[in-house]
Amino acid sequence: MVRYVARRLGQAVVAVIGVSLIVFIAVRMSGDLERFVLPPDAGAADLARVRAEYGLDRPIYVQYGLFVARAATGDFGNSWRWQQPAWSLVWERLPATLELALAAALITAVISIVVGTQSAVRPGSWVDTLGMAFAVLGQAMPTFWVGIVLILVFAVQLHWLPSFGRGGFANLVMPAITLGWYSAAAQTRLMRSAMLDVLDAEYIKMARIKGATEFYVIYKHALRNAALPVLTMMGVQWAQLLSGAVIVETIFAWPGVGSTIVEAIFNRDFAVVQAGTFMISIVFVSINLVVDLLYGVLDPRIRYD
Repeated sequence: MVRYVARRLGQAVVAVIGVSLIVFIAVRMSGDLERFVLPPDAGAADLARVRAEYGLDRPIYVQYGLFVARAATGDFGNSWRWQQPAWSLVWERLPATLELALAAALITAVISIVVGTQSAVRPGSWVDTLGMAFAVLGQAMPTFWVGIVLILVFAVQLHWLPSFGRGGFANLVMPAITLGWYSAAAQTRLMRSAMLDVLDAEYIKMARIKGATEFYVIYKHALRNAALPVLTMMGVQWAQLLSGAVIVETIFAWPGVGSTIVEAIFNRDFAVVQAGTFMISIVFVSINLVVDLLYGVLDPRIRYD
């Protein structure tokens, strides 16, 4: 177990470094920072001064080396847009993104487990038909389109929910549904398929022969064994919810890391973009590691040798 965790942590470090390198190069190819910092009529001397101030006059490999050295100490530079350290700015916005992602993950888990399980238990019934219709339509609808439709119906027409901003529970409902919509549909299909395979297993038949209740058979024996492929998808998609939150946060003006990164990209705020993507990449690889370790909890046959 220790060797496996150490190996995975090493792979995680390599992945995070790779992401940081790609983002570092990409943001510098997107445009010149000095054009945003200085007024349009700035002269060559002012442009050169700003480039020297931010270290943009050095070769790209030197800039990246300095970035890695400072990032190792938690220093990602200062944001010229918000006039504060980039890491502290992203850290302040992280709770909003985690709140949104966790709410979306909860909605996804509840829908996929309940609808997917009941569809598998009653194949061909109206429950199965509605569940599969939801799964197909949910995967066919783009996230931004779902968000716009929810705003038009529940905010503009019915005035039931606020259309933007972070506040109470009402502000969280539409963004969470929008973010978790696609994942819920995809995991519902996977849950149904996994449950259909498990329900035909011999140990399920044996449990029924022994007189176990149908609820116990389904949610104790069948669901636990069908959960492995679903858990893998849940882990990956929960991590993707953090990156997908960029679109949802922008639509609903949700003050999270995603919307902050988008605004930073438009303003060429390199420090904030790098700090934000670095943080999201750490969360992503951490979730994947936790999911791998949970395999041993759900299936004792799995060993990390």
